[in-house]
Amino acid sequence: MVPAEGLPGGETLARDAALALADARDLPALMRAAAELRDAGFGATVTVSRKVFIPLTQLCRDVCHYCTFAHPPRKGQRAFLTPDEVLAIARAGAQVGCDEALFTLGDKPELRYALAREELAALGFATTLDYLAAMAGRVLRETGLLPHLNAGVMEAADLARLRTVSASQGLMIETTAERLSARGGPHFGSPDKLPAARLSTLEAAGRAGVPFTTGLLIGIGETRLERIEALLAIRDSHARHGHVQEVIIQNFRAKPGTKMAGAPEPTLEEHLWTVAVARLILGPAISLQAPPNLQPEGLKALIDAGINDWGGVSPVTPDHVNPEAPWPALAALAAATAKAGKVLSPRLAVYPAFIEDRARWLDPAVAPLVLRRADGAGLAHESGWRVGAAEARVVEWPAAPAIAGPETALAGVLDKAVAGRELGEDEIVALFDARGSRAQRVFEAADALRRAVVGDTVSYVVTRNINYTNVCAHKCGFCAFSKGRQHEHLRGRPYELDLDEIQRRTREAWARGASEVCMQGGIHPDFSGDTYLAILRAVKQAVPDMHVHAFSPLEVRHGAATLGLSVPDFLLALKQAGLGSLPGTAAEILDDAVRARLCADKLTTREWLDTVAAAHRVGLRTTSTIMFGHVDGYRHWARHLLHLRRLQAETGGITEFVPLPFLHMEAPLYLKGGTRQGPSRREALLMHAVGRLALHPLIPNIQASWVKLGEGGLIAALGVGANDGGGTLMDESISRAAGGVHGQEFPPDRMEAAIRAAGRLARQRTTLYGEAPSRQKQRSYAADPLTPRVEPAAGKFAKVGSRAARGG
Repeated sequence: MVPAEGLPGGETLARDAALALADARDLPALMRAAAELRDAGFGATVTVSRKVFIPLTQLCRDVCHYCTFAHPPRKGQRAFLTPDEVLAIARAGAQVGCDEALFTLGDKPELRYALAREELAALGFATTLDYLAAMAGRVLRETGLLPHLNAGVMEAADLARLRTVSASQGLMIETTAERLSARGGPHFGSPDKLPAARLSTLEAAGRAGVPFTTGLLIGIGETRLERIEALLAIRDSHARHGHVQEVIIQNFRAKPGTKMAGAPEPTLEEHLWTVAVARLILGPAISLQAPPNLQPEGLKALIDAGINDWGGVSPVTPDHVNPEAPWPALAALAAATAKAGKVLSPRLAVYPAFIEDRARWLDPAVAPLVLRRADGAGLAHESGWRVGAAEARVVEWPAAPAIAGPETALAGVLDKAVAGRELGEDEIVALFDARGSRAQRVFEAADALRRAVVGDTVSYVVTRNINYTNVCAHKCGFCAFSKGRQHEHLRGRPYELDLDEIQRRTREAWARGASEVCMQGGIHPDFSGDTYLAILRAVKQAVPDMHVHAFSPLEVRHGAATLGLSVPDFLLALKQAGLGSLPGTAAEILDDAVRARLCADKLTTREWLDTVAAAHRVGLRTTSTIMFGHVDGYRHWARHLLHLRRLQAETGGITEFVPLPFLHMEAPLYLKGGTRQGPSRREALLMHAVGRLALHPLIPNIQASWVKLGEGGLIAALGVGANDGGGTLMDESISRAAGGVHGQEFPPDRMEAAIRAAGRLARQRTTLYGEAPSRQKQRSYAADPLTPRVEPAAGKFAKVGSRAARGG
């Protein structure tokens, strides 16, 4: 018996110690050790893949004595699914939220059956693998489901070819006991079940860089020692190549009509012993799976024994290999998982570590399609909700059942946050990784803290966005708004407002009840600091009482540099010209590794922090933002929040925290296949909740963006810690350019209706959270329609304050 403490630091169990486990009889002790090791690798999460099962062919050249999936040709029955049948199955799965298309088929049936050869020829293919490659490619391209291919024994060239149309592949080793292939054994007459052939495929998959699934079939006549030898063979191959993403411990089920119909099935205790031993041998990093439909009464026990994954479960198709064993409903599986103190979460056909290192493990044509379905941890989005998209009805993940037993670690982190103490990076990461009922606990804690700090009133400001130019010299991978003259074919033409149009929009905004104009634009290469000063003076000349909330830290540094001024001196000049406060944008993610991929020619993290701190020191308040859900992860989000907290502790100048979920639709880096499709709905809501907790008590206001989240998302965010609805905007250009559909204005009556729908009270505020002027409030409720905007074409030189005019 090897206790958990026998594996310090995740070290590999020595071979002799592993073989000695064959004599281990203390099952509870084995399970405790295995569960501890599993928790070190996977924490509270148990995963499942939502899939469709596509049995491309049930002909096979092998004759395993326990199998009912493969069978000889039957009169009137086709050898292969047609392309239309394959796509119909895949599309049905896509419609109900599946992520994976599991292709299962017999091994090389054309080598045995003329019917298989004839049908392949009629379809235009020479081999089953040729047809599989074509069908997997069509499913991938036409439905977005990620193919996982179980195609039997193959050579490296076959695996490499299929890698171009799949996210992962698999082959069960089943057993390395050669005696089971001898006469009288379950694998007699099955050349592809010879252990050497299957181990050769496992090795070839590693050389081909294929994320691979393998496993054992227990109860077919092997001994415990032989199971351990098979597990060690898998471990050794993984040590050479790093390609084994999951190992399945599948229990034999006797089936009528087979030669093994009367063979005894392994007991639950035997299954649990094998799972626990597999975890101890394989360690904490490899995913360990047991099919839930084959052991429906032992689900909690299997988790207790060390598994972290249920494999694929289909809401559309049966388990064609075990048709007598129906899949459990996801809701039932979530409930069973919760009884074991874990949270069920959806995953993809390829695991997070392989997605993170996708340049090595995923074909360039496949990687973007994987990223589209991935969340910030590399698991699957829980639903089809996407930032900025129409709020159509989507298939939701089952409601989270309460987890059995105490969650002391999470409770400790929440208590620390509510007490106002700074959380550690790992603690914030754990909050972002909260799923199911754990996420619900974070939401509830954040909302309770919101109620205690700021009450039940939700504020908003009547403002107008004035984006004075979309010309920009920078090449940020996330931005679909800015452009140069060479990009006129993209998202409209380059424009630059003159001062008359800026003043007209300002006066119109005041007449419609605005107390603020928010002004930002691209970094026009001919702009100087004089441009920004002239814009400010024009606004204050048009409406002296209008608050001007303008200029990102990037614009501030650009303006200062063009005038040869220090950042503090330029900020003072802006303040004297009428600047009231600054938006804390251009932050994206305050982590330079992420910025190097997302906006390499923009500000560094330190430059952003220093600029905002300088603004605070000259008496200008700022907001703070995060733009998340692209090439970043939970650790980057945690570092960002800690930067903001520490900045606020130093200066006290931040008015609010504004999460800005990434809009992917027209982002250049997304169109090149380099980003995710924004955060999941869970992640978007968690950013508001974790922001509330991690920034308490230093930043009391958490804002939700209706532009990104939509009205339904705004209401949801108000229930998880947010207390501000942002601005009515009047003109919203940046999110719409990125593909968002939630409109350009959210007028006061609609804003207040949404706030009431959240069960809260509405308050119209000023930029700095004072009471809005009563006259402006009256105007805001009876505003005339906006008049058409004028957007003059941009020229080579700036219309106002150009560097050329200054001799710059």
